[in-house]
Amino acid sequence: MIVVTGAAGFIGSCLLAGLNEAGHNEIAVVDDFSREDKNKNLERRSFVRKVHRDRFFDWLAANHDEVEFIFHLGARTDTAEFRKEIFDALNLDYSKDMWNACASYHIPLIYASSAATYGLGELGYDDNHELVNQLKPLNPYGESKNEFDQWMLGQEKQPDFWAGLKFFNVYGPNEYHKGRMASVIFHAYNQIKDTGKVKLFRSHHPDFEDGKQLRDFIYVKDVVDVMLYLMEKKPQPAIYNLGTGKARTFLDLAKATFSALNKKENIEFIETPKDIRDKYQYFTEAKMDKLRKAGYNKPFTTLEDGVTDYVRNYLGKGEYW
Repeated sequence: MIVVTGAAGFIGSCLLAGLNEAGHNEIAVVDDFSREDKNKNLERRSFVRKVHRDRFFDWLAANHDEVEFIFHLGARTDTAEFRKEIFDALNLDYSKDMWNACASYHIPLIYASSAATYGLGELGYDDNHELVNQLKPLNPYGESKNEFDQWMLGQEKQPDFWAGLKFFNVYGPNEYHKGRMASVIFHAYNQIKDTGKVKLFRSHHPDFEDGKQLRDFIYVKDVVDVMLYLMEKKPQPAIYNLGTGKARTFLDLAKATFSALNKKENIEFIETPKDIRDKYQYFTEAKMDKLRKAGYNKPFTTLEDGVTDYVRNYLGKGEYW
C-alpha cells in the first residue's frame, strides 16, 4: 500500500491521479477532509483507505507492515499565515513524527520541502545540503520547511530511502480550492474571463522592467512524474530542487494564458502592495543538476504547453485531474 498525506490538496490529489494512471490503486489517503471544495479533488480517484491526519500515526502503528511507500505532502502552506505555533504543529512536528516512523518501520519516504526556504535567493537556488543552515526564509511557512530540512539532515536514524522536494512555482489542475494562494495562471485565467484583462505587479527594482519579474514555473504533471520516478528508482537520498531550471517572466505567463483562450492581449500593471514589496522575489530559478544526475532525464513541459493544457482541458471545462 502507498500512503499520500495531503491527498485532498492540490499536489497530493494530482499525485493520486498519477498513481492511479500508473496502475496503483492500493492507496491510503490522509488529510483532514473537512472542506468539501478540497474533497472534490478525490471524487474520481481510486484508493482503499481514508485516514484522518490526527489518527494517522495510530493507524500506521497498526498497519505499517502493509505500507511500502509514503508521500508526505500534507502541510499548512499559507504564506500569509504568521502564527508560528500552527507551522510548528502541522509542518515541523508532524514531519518529525513522520520521519521517525518511517525510519522505525523501514518505509521509504518522499516529503515536501519548498523553494520558500531560499528567501530572496541571497545564496542562489542550489539544493546543496551544506547551504541549508545558511538560508533565510521570508515567512513562517518557509521557516518551518527549512527547520525540518535542518533537523532531518542531523538525524542518524533514517528511512531506508528518502527524498525532500523543494517545489518551485507549481501550477495546474485541482487548485480550485486554494483561493488567493492559487497559481498566477489560475488568477490570470479568471481575470481574463471576468474582465478581459490581466493585472500584473509593476516592478520596483531598477534591474527589472514591468512584467519581467522571473519565476521558475513548473507544471504539476511534471512534479508528479518526478515523484513517481523517485519512488521507482530510489536514487541517492537527498534534498532535490523541483523546478524546470528555466525562469520565465510573468509577461510570458500572461501572454500564454491569453493565447490559450484565443483572446487579444490586454495587460495592466498595478502597484505591488507596500506590505510585500520589500520581500518580493524578482527572480527564482531552480538549479536542477542534482535531479538530472540522479537519472531523471525527461524534458519539462514548456510554460506555453503547460498553460494551454491547463486552461483548455481543465479550467475551461471546470475539470479535475
